[in-house]
Amino acid sequence: MKTSRPTFVATALALSAIALLPGPATAAPGVALALAAGPASAAAPALNPDHPDSYTVKRGDTLWGISSIFLKDPWHWPDIWYANPQVQNPHLIYPGDVLTLVYVEGKPRLQVQRAEVQAGSTEKLSPRVRESTLESAIPAIPLEVIGAFLSRGSVLQPEEIRKAPYVVSIRGQHIIGAAGNELYVRGKVAGVDHGYSVVKAGRPLVDPEDGDVLGYEGIYVGAATVRRVGDPSTIFLTDSTREAMEGDRLISQQVSFPSEFVPKAPVKPVEGAIMAVMDGVSLVGQYQVIVINRGSRQGLEPGSVLRVWQAGRTVTDTSKPGRISRNVDLPEEAAGLAMVFRTYPRMSYALVMRATSEMHVKDIVRSP
Repeated sequence: MKTSRPTFVATALALSAIALLPGPATAAPGVALALAAGPASAAAPALNPDHPDSYTVKRGDTLWGISSIFLKDPWHWPDIWYANPQVQNPHLIYPGDVLTLVYVEGKPRLQVQRAEVQAGSTEKLSPRVRESTLESAIPAIPLEVIGAFLSRGSVLQPEEIRKAPYVVSIRGQHIIGAAGNELYVRGKVAGVDHGYSVVKAGRPLVDPEDGDVLGYEGIYVGAATVRRVGDPSTIFLTDSTREAMEGDRLISQQVSFPSEFVPKAPVKPVEGAIMAVMDGVSLVGQYQVIVINRGSRQGLEPGSVLRVWQAGRTVTDTSKPGRISRNVDLPEEAAGLAMVFRTYPRMSYALVMRATSEMHVKDIVRSP
């Protein structure tokens, strides 16, 4: 008798649930990859020449990582996903699932087969009591990275600043607060024991094209929990990295993620610029956050992949004595790939998935 996995119900608490595609295709628990030979058509996405013949999805894997195993360009994942109606719960991939690369009409397609229901597998049943936990689907990208970024309020929208609870006073008539202090805050807070990050509104994030302020850099102060709800409410500062002061804002540490989150190219051509590189670094590496001046109005959505181009510098050509020096514009250079994980009308947060060169403010982002 074949066994089946219980239906997975995605909730706001199940942060790793990912909808791959609308329609009947895919996955549940357990994955190994087997490669079926066959030629790909000219229009098919390019396969990674180093892909293995088989692969088993493991805890800690991400959809981007698995896409990179099979494809040279991971954002073409939706182009190779294949409807596999015999697999229950078609929108999720779990540790242990078996991915099989086949060719349909000359194009590569990935099918998912759960290890528990492979052809010919049987299980002898006898009276017993069994307790097991349902494994979560693999995320598109490391959710703990973007969760930490969002819960710390690293970028603040003007409307977010206006609505967020704020520190009105520090208990004991202190001018500044630190870990171990109680703070009085005004504004709507969640219930007792709810966790917040305390942040300061820092320098404005300015659109380099028109000079509009699209947000403010959030400076993390520390973590706090609600001790009493009222007007004002009381919070307790559990840790701090700098002094807390009147006017600081509270950002909830409970972060939700979009249910549909899969690497893909933007629905229409996009070109914009980096407005901020977070954490004050100059050499941007994998899984660092950038802020760009394009958002949902330009067709971006969670999962949209953009290529980052290092803006060409202007240098002076002084190589030939006696000639007038002339300025020379150097060409743009590819710097890496980034995936959008949260959008607003005119700006987005993106996670750097691959970095080959330094990325700076005013570098260019384009559809891949």
